[in-house]
Amino acid sequence: MMRKIVIIVFLFPLFYLSAQTDDCWPIFRGNQELTGYTDIKLAKNYSLAWDFKTGDAIKSSAVVCDGRIFIGSNDGFVYALDLEGKLLWKFNAETSVEAPPLILDGVVYFGSLEGMLFAVNASDGSLKWKYATEGQISGSSSWIYSPDKKSKWIITGSYDFCLHCVDAKTGILIWKYEANNYINGAPATDGKICLFGGCDGFLHKVDVGTGKATDKIDVGTYIASSAAIYADKAFYGNYDGNFYVTDLKTEKTLWEHKELGSFLGSPAVAKGKVIIGSQNRNLYCFDESSGEILWTFKSMRKIEGSPVIANNKVVFGAGDGRIYILDLETGEKLWQYEIGAPIFGTPAVIADKIIIGAHDGRVYCFSRKL
Repeated sequence: MMRKIVIIVFLFPLFYLSAQTDDCWPIFRGNQELTGYTDIKLAKNYSLAWDFKTGDAIKSSAVVCDGRIFIGSNDGFVYALDLEGKLLWKFNAETSVEAPPLILDGVVYFGSLEGMLFAVNASDGSLKWKYATEGQISGSSSWIYSPDKKSKWIITGSYDFCLHCVDAKTGILIWKYEANNYINGAPATDGKICLFGGCDGFLHKVDVGTGKATDKIDVGTYIASSAAIYADKAFYGNYDGNFYVTDLKTEKTLWEHKELGSFLGSPAVAKGKVIIGSQNRNLYCFDESSGEILWTFKSMRKIEGSPVIANNKVVFGAGDGRIYILDLETGEKLWQYEIGAPIFGTPAVIADKIIIGAHDGRVYCFSRKL
């Protein structure tokens, strides 16, 4: 028992620190496990600091690091902005970029609906390499270490049914794992396995070193979003409105809820809570251990974006064009701002700022009120 406690306390935080700081939200959902959590304490009130207009709708989520914001647009460009909303550069991907970017070692990685995976320099937007899949890329990339820890690999799902693993420096294929249908979401990883849901109705576990499946869990219908990994458990919802928690060691379902409305967003998991939004307009808060519904919050339209747990609060955008902050314990609404256009992405949360894109093609930055 003592040994197990040491592993949880010391290894997990180190993995998180490689992905996130108060000034850096470098990946969709904030970390490689895709838990959607940050220690940052949100303020009671925020005001709109600025907005930036792209050429089309935004379904992508923003990432932020080293004072730079990166986000894709359906106009076919990825934009780099500074924290004041000034355009630094934009990269022409030639078709819509719905996938959130990934920032790693000064390089921005992102996929396009044409199925191209790009690596560009974060400093100036110059192309390092590109890698072609045979289907659109809708979900964010993630990264893993090679088994010998000497290099880093990028992992990306595609509508060609495959999870692709390529070398981060060269874009050369390392391995490829084939599912039975489209891969829409982002892969979660704990450094040992990649975990993703497919449109084939399975939750796939893939060994990161070999690219071979270690298990496939049948969930009945397609998983349109991303699963989260937390404490050796998988948290995920499917399009039928069923939400599951699976023990990754025993592969047994620990608890589930059915017919809660289609889940197109991903769950946030922290502090004994699991938060996810549904197309039935509800944001649900489950008890992590028992699955009990602790509270619900109803928006005015569908919730297709993914929430973030920020210390003792929850922040998310909804189809009603509003961004909300709720109390984590009670679900009480603490703050809202009406953008007026549907929001599909995850907020990027850093110290003093919340950044999010909307369907009106604008990037919005909110700063805490002093």
